[in-house]
Amino acid sequence: MGCQIFPACNCYSVAGDVSDSIEIEELELFARVGITENERANPQRLTLTITAWPRTQFKDLEDDIGNATNYSAICAVARDFARSRTNHLIETLVRELADELMRAFALEKVRLELRKFVLPDAKHVSVIVTRTGSGK
Repeated sequence: MGCQIFPACNCYSVAGDVSDSIEIEELELFARVGITENERANPQRLTLTITAWPRTQFKDLEDDIGNATNYSAICAVARDFARSRTNHLIETLVRELADELMRAFALEKVRLELRKFVLPDAKHVSVIVTRTGSGK
């Protein structure tokens, strides 16, 4: 079927269904993560893309920063969380970070893509998690 603007698209719209999100693309962070002790010996550069769906829709912000989700604070929490940990798996790191962001911020949903640059024949390896539910 298609939408009103692009007849060939596969999207649909439900009246009243609004989804406002914030995207932070390729935030640089450093973490001790890897299977071997040698790999965890020094923090590795990772990048993180965060898509966050705040509980407050943008139309309800009233152009007031006090009503908005603080994306600088989201970045700080993500960096501090990654820096403070040692994990064997990036899957563990990204899962626990998603849970932390849901606890720390008033979010309906969060999607994280964590990239690690370890394979010589690949641009990167990435893991993706999505969490929904009640945050703060």
